[in-house]
Amino acid sequence: MPSRVQLILAAVAALFVAACSKEQAQQQPPTPEVGVIVVHAEPVPLVRDASGRLAPTRASDVRARVPGVLQKRIYKEGSMVKEGDPLVIIDTAPYRAALAQANAALEQAQAAATNAKVTADRNRELAKQSLVSRMQLDDSAALERSTAAQVSAARAAVTTARINLGYATVTAPISGRAGQLRVLEGALVGQGEATLLTTIEQIDPMYVFFDQPASKFEELQRAQVSGNVTLAEGNLAEVRLVRDDGTLYDEKGTLDFSDYSVNPTTGAVAFRGRIANPSRALLPGMYVKVRLTVGTINKGFRVPQLAVQRDGEGPYVLVAGADGKIVQKRVETVSVVDNDWIISSGLADGDQVIVDNLQKIGPGMPVKAKVKAPGADAPAAPAAPEKADDAEAAT
Repeated sequence: MPSRVQLILAAVAALFVAACSKEQAQQQPPTPEVGVIVVHAEPVPLVRDASGRLAPTRASDVRARVPGVLQKRIYKEGSMVKEGDPLVIIDTAPYRAALAQANAALEQAQAAATNAKVTADRNRELAKQSLVSRMQLDDSAALERSTAAQVSAARAAVTTARINLGYATVTAPISGRAGQLRVLEGALVGQGEATLLTTIEQIDPMYVFFDQPASKFEELQRAQVSGNVTLAEGNLAEVRLVRDDGTLYDEKGTLDFSDYSVNPTTGAVAFRGRIANPSRALLPGMYVKVRLTVGTINKGFRVPQLAVQRDGEGPYVLVAGADGKIVQKRVETVSVVDNDWIISSGLADGDQVIVDNLQKIGPGMPVKAKVKAPGADAPAAPAAPEKADDAEAAT
């Protein structure tokens, strides 16, 4: 039978063990709560980003077509002009004089032709009575024809003089924005060559030129054959411009042209988009970021940018597993649409992707998942990670 001392010692030991267990329980941190979104496979846009350059849809060099002294600039430099609007005036005095001289020569030729016709007609009547020789008849007929030809030549000279006089008033060949006048008033232009006066560019709509790697589009063609991707046809492919602050330009454009050959130097295919520019905010020569929607990924996932992380092996997301522990999943990112990463592979339908408290958790940790509505109470997305060259993910 244990002594009283032994009982006291046993009681003290029990109390000590209970206190240690309680202290350990107090020191163990609670299971963290994380917000998750449930992702489902759905058709998502297949987007490609590229660097592009803007160009006018039409451009025309305005040149002096006749020589002379530039007297006056009529248009306002940098303003919009319409086709046919007068731009500058070259001294018209020489051309008015040339037109008057041509008209006088025409009148003289017409008078000579009239006299020759009267003589030829009279000789024809006299020839019927054998009152003129055959030679006289032939000579009068030849003179009639010759003077008629002189009238035609004189009319052509009048037309030429009238055209040259019209060229003295230089008009806009197309509608668009007229640039700076390249010569000063009072300068002699068109002497020996067609002097460049200004340039007119049609900037609404605008062209945007950009390239895409040929290898990526070959992979997209294979993906379409396999059924993973549906590519847009012709001008159904949407073209958007991205501003420097990441926002989209208001107007939507379409793919206007794609080359059928590959540049042997760059291995890329040339593309051209067409986009409206009613506000004239886009200027020729500007370099822009182009976002081309080439089609649809038939089964893709949209995940907020803040949920996609990156390490040396590439992008990944953290998923709350069925056992309550965190699982790291490697994903293939394709593009960014409306602050979401488009993911083509790596996720399963119904995965619970963790979207907050990412700095405090890691793979294997137990968590309490709280499902959040997409976009609800979502913190501001950090700068998007450097985009992987994941075009092949669509396949």
